[in-house]
Amino acid sequence: MTAPARIAILGGGSAGWITANLLAHAWPGSIITLIESPEIGTIGVGEGSTPTLKRFFEVIGIAEQEWMPRCQATYKVGVRFAGWSPVAPWHAYRHPFTTQIDVHTEEAFVLNCRNRRLGHDVPVQPDAFLLNGVLARQGSAPLPAPHFPFAIEYGYHFDAALLGAFLRDTAVSRGVVHRQVRVVAATRGADGDIDALVTDGDERIAADLFVDCSGFAGLLIERTLDVPFVSYRQHLFNDAAVVVQTPLAGVPAVETLSIALSAGWCWSIPLRQRIGHGYVYASDFLSPDAAERELRAASGCGEQATLRHLRFRTGRMARHWERNCLAVGLAQGFIEPLEATALHLVLNTVELFIGHYARGDRAAFNEAVSARFDGVRDYIVAHYKLTTRDDSDYWRSNAANDDLPDALLHILDTWFRRGDLTEALRQVGERAHFGSVSWHCLLAGYGTFPPANQPRRDDVDFHAARGIATFLDGCGRNFPTHAAALGMA
Repeated sequence: MTAPARIAILGGGSAGWITANLLAHAWPGSIITLIESPEIGTIGVGEGSTPTLKRFFEVIGIAEQEWMPRCQATYKVGVRFAGWSPVAPWHAYRHPFTTQIDVHTEEAFVLNCRNRRLGHDVPVQPDAFLLNGVLARQGSAPLPAPHFPFAIEYGYHFDAALLGAFLRDTAVSRGVVHRQVRVVAATRGADGDIDALVTDGDERIAADLFVDCSGFAGLLIERTLDVPFVSYRQHLFNDAAVVVQTPLAGVPAVETLSIALSAGWCWSIPLRQRIGHGYVYASDFLSPDAAERELRAASGCGEQATLRHLRFRTGRMARHWERNCLAVGLAQGFIEPLEATALHLVLNTVELFIGHYARGDRAAFNEAVSARFDGVRDYIVAHYKLTTRDDSDYWRSNAANDDLPDALLHILDTWFRRGDLTEALRQVGERAHFGSVSWHCLLAGYGTFPPANQPRRDDVDFHAARGIATFLDGCGRNFPTHAAALGMA
């Protein structure tokens, strides 16, 4: 199919404006209009990304020096998980983003994890095998010296409200029409497609393609086209969050901190002038007042700080592209921000849609996007299922939850039966979503290995891990401090 002549995007924020910029880049001949209500704002407590956001800015031709200062952005090389698994030999472990130079060390990490599952006491702490783990420990920005011959992958921390505003200005400067009006309904034509959005002033905004970025409201995909919602509630118990900001003292870290609390977990996302904190929890196990008390203690924000409460549902739409409507962002689904996959899935969705739209392959697109959502879900579920915490009903209920997706069951069964996890992930395919190294980071980071009373096997390779610390420490000397990279030194 040729590019649609008229595109109407309902809703702004990061998802809406990322979509607008990508579609404008891919289809420069289309007339793109983004419609958002002037009353709806974004939370803006601080958000993190995966390396897909770096690729997005490269695609649309925006340099870091142009957008990062305006969005209070800092560099992110991974996530540090603290207090999730008391059985582990360390209080915290890192899940670093893998990068090009890790090809020299990740095999040793995977082999050591196998050797450990076979009963041998070998090093398996994830951040000791991956360059971004070293950079996180050093507080270094992932910007190598010019002579360093390897590409480095990384994400960002940023103010979501400021990012939305920057992307809005960028899109408008490139021809996207911005309308600030309130849409109250959508109408369908005789063929069942959406034919127009209706504003509170009875204006009709017609288009050939509609993009639903209306958030949890799902005005187009769910309320107009009646696409069913597939709940993840049986797998993921969290449905609420409370958020707060605190001033930044010192240099921002280059990683997101995720701390397990009594009924969920707390994030700390460092921006240039402040830190965004949020406690994601299950309302069946914790009251909002109790969640506030825990967040105040974890963040050190004090009793006078203003906290905001949010509710959400976890799951996805059964179909993301229905008739002439594409759902993006919260309108298409939400898991939770544990691995910063929200914008990652937005970018995946829009990029896949552009390719599949040209072929008119709606079914394949929906299957691919749903597989990505389900794969992220499974990886997140594993964080809760594998916990060894036994200090609250919440954690005990997560550990006892046997309602697990088949793909996740296959992955975990392979790990504990001491099989080839990399091969098992290949068999699962897109439903795994995260790669072999990421799964090894999670499983080894938790210290979840087969019982020690199983017979030890000797078909191991102890040589691959030699010299890794020296190699990575030497590589780490090619990177500036985070403070220097941000101009804060």
